[in-house]
Amino acid sequence: MCVSLINYLQHVTPLSEPLRDKLEQIIRTKIFTKKELILKEGEVSNYIYFIESGFARSFYTKDGKDITAWFMAENDVIIFVASFFTRVKSYENIEVLENTTIHYIDHNELEQLYNDFPEFNKTGRLLATHYYVLSEERLYNMRRQTAEERYYFLVNKYPQLILRAQVSHIASYLGLNLETLSRIRSKK
Repeated sequence: MCVSLINYLQHVTPLSEPLRDKLEQIIRTKIFTKKELILKEGEVSNYIYFIESGFARSFYTKDGKDITAWFMAENDVIIFVASFFTRVKSYENIEVLENTTIHYIDHNELEQLYNDFPEFNKTGRLLATHYYVLSEERLYNMRRQTAEERYYFLVNKYPQLILRAQVSHIASYLGLNLETLSRIRSKK
């Protein structure tokens, strides 16, 4: 049942009863197992996902190495924006790092929701704004902070991430090699 997603959306902005009923009809649920890919590079992103429980990351490959672009956990939306909205092939992968329960709807259903329920456009705008701000924060940190500042920002703002993610994923997310991250962590 998608109660957690509907409750989450209800906190973003109130949903009318007809909209809630429609969401209950179209939202599907799937359990992914650890290491399973939700989206593979080269595929078009057809779904927008919501994590009820679990942990995931998006990553791309550069020079034969995985580079983590983002982490997602409970109550996060998972979407590869460029592919989902422009219908082009993804250049990233989305992998679950723990067994993960996800609710999702497809691109056409989302567009139909926006058409049939204009109130839902506000929900979409508020969610887009939230994730855009997070993206800007990440870009600022990567451009303006030292490696040590980036790491401690992550520790202070997202302590659960530090406990759940592999050190190699954290290092690539911060734009660091493992040796640099180890030196920073040993200074504690």
